[in-house]
Amino acid sequence: KKMALQTLLAIDECDVILFVVDGREGLHPIDQHIADVIRKNDKEKILLINKTEGMQHEIVAADFYSLGFKNNLSISSAHGEGVGLLKELLVGFNQDGSDPQPIVKGAPKITIVGRPNVGKSTLVNALVGEERFIVFDQAGTTRDAVSVDFDFNGDRFILTDTAGIRKKGKVFETVEKFSVLKTLAAVESSDVIILVIDSSGGIATQDMHLIGFILETGKSIVIAINKWDSVSTYEKEAIKNDIDLKLPFVNFAEKVFISALKETGLKGLMSSVIKACESSSRKFSTPQINEVLANAILSHQPKIIKGIRPKLKFAHQGGLNPPTIIIHGNHLTDIRKDYVRYLETFFRKAFNLVGTPLRVELKNGKNPYQDENDKVKKTGLVTRRRRIDDFRKKIKERKLARSSQ
Repeated sequence: KKMALQTLLAIDECDVILFVVDGREGLHPIDQHIADVIRKNDKEKILLINKTEGMQHEIVAADFYSLGFKNNLSISSAHGEGVGLLKELLVGFNQDGSDPQPIVKGAPKITIVGRPNVGKSTLVNALVGEERFIVFDQAGTTRDAVSVDFDFNGDRFILTDTAGIRKKGKVFETVEKFSVLKTLAAVESSDVIILVIDSSGGIATQDMHLIGFILETGKSIVIAINKWDSVSTYEKEAIKNDIDLKLPFVNFAEKVFISALKETGLKGLMSSVIKACESSSRKFSTPQINEVLANAILSHQPKIIKGIRPKLKFAHQGGLNPPTIIIHGNHLTDIRKDYVRYLETFFRKAFNLVGTPLRVELKNGKNPYQDENDKVKKTGLVTRRRRIDDFRKKIKERKLARSSQ
């Protein structure tokens, strides 16, 4: 019933209806029933007789004349036959010469991800304000990544509902594997990710894997703990402690407690999304970045490596979404990852970035007078001590040789 309601909603909102039938199976009673439903509105209609490759189109179409559609076209979607004629028909329906509705460019793309049956589709319906997606209390209801336009306080957003992602060892069906690939592709093409977590199930290992993938792609993230109305006060405190214990690596992301079914906490969720989106696209001036870099070095210098302390000279912004800081200097290749994470955290706190990761890239300076073929001579403290010890040994050996003579 819900699928039929979604179909009727799509028929009411569309401009042209493409009614696809199976040319090899022939006319089916269900086709007649669907034709009766479609015929009740005044939308433009095209009857597409599919799977007609290698068949005489006139003979195949004769079986479907009883449906009473004016525009009939035999196609083969698998082999691409008749697709060009279909495009010409669709263009020809714009007889009034009016321009199509412009596609909103620059609208932030929000993708909702999570484990199966955590309330992702319910959250989308609550934000949109209508039953746009099918909701059912069984995992695997959503199979594809579907987008819908959404307005919030006068701002336009693009919401994408995705299929739930289970553990890799539990995915056996080919359809589910493609659904996971679609979800991961939607994450990579989005601006902000809303990770939905079921409060009744706590923080699972799969949730942390999803957060790790989101951070690797550099996307902004907001964590929504759903079904907050279904847990007790004691369980709420336990969940908050569990979040602090298991998610310290994503402490820059805001955690919002919501109930998608009862539509509570949605304003706070969208305000966190807007903050994350603004933080990911912020631009910083080079003097500001270098001032923060100087304060970071003053607070904690990099460790001496092979007798040489790396020198961080200057920095500038190298990209957006996520914000990227490029630092130039000498002897930066051996700086440890923990110091890079320290710099990322320092920059993020200094610029008050919320919900977005920040990346720091190190670029080592080059000596323009040095030949690339020449090997770099070691001049560290340990190397200098070794050379001094070798020189002293040679002097002792010469003194012993002279005294023996």
